[in-house]
Amino acid sequence: MTLCPEGHTSASTDYCDTCGSTMSAGATGTATPPEGVAQCPACGALIDGRFCEDCGHDSALPVPQHAPAPTVVNPDATLVNAGSSAPVEMWIATVTADAAHYHRMIAQKGPDADRVDFPDYYPARRIPLHGTDILIGKHSTSQGLHPDIDLAIAPADIAVSRSHAILHLNGGSLTVMDLGSTNGTCLNGSDTPIAAKQPIPLQPGDRIHVGGWTTITISKETT
Repeated sequence: MTLCPEGHTSASTDYCDTCGSTMSAGATGTATPPEGVAQCPACGALIDGRFCEDCGHDSALPVPQHAPAPTVVNPDATLVNAGSSAPVEMWIATVTADAAHYHRMIAQKGPDADRVDFPDYYPARRIPLHGTDILIGKHSTSQGLHPDIDLAIAPADIAVSRSHAILHLNGGSLTVMDLGSTNGTCLNGSDTPIAAKQPIPLQPGDRIHVGGWTTITISKETT
């Protein structure tokens, strides 16, 4: 071991292992602090008192042990460092006014076909899906209904039932189930409604058609 100009011990003879200073030319052998000067047991710097001016260590205390960073368990039971963040996948429902769905419903002369008008303006709504069961419908204070995907927001699709359908999240999978709605629930441009009370698996990109003109497109994003 050698001493650098700052008083640190170093196994390297060119640059100090502790502070990076250039080592004294030709310095070799075992470092021996000057008389009356001690060496900090924590960082190796020379000290002439109880406290190290370099690292602040109290020489009267044991040398600190550097513990490894704590670990946490993520939802997939994989050990990760607490200082890192793992990517999270999030399902997204994007609600739009779909003219193609509207014309299919009119052509089929659905129960509300004579009352439904396609909206002049309907900005797309992106709704992150949280929880386990996500209700699609229209809010009703008197009935105590507060759907997660509320299609009563103006301009409302009057052909959507109060409790129309439900999305169910189970781990990384997602299903949709019609709750016995008046006009039914269709998928991906189909004219045939899915069977009521039967969950249907969904994939990113699937389109759910409800009411007279509403389409909900399912996607998955990583954050």
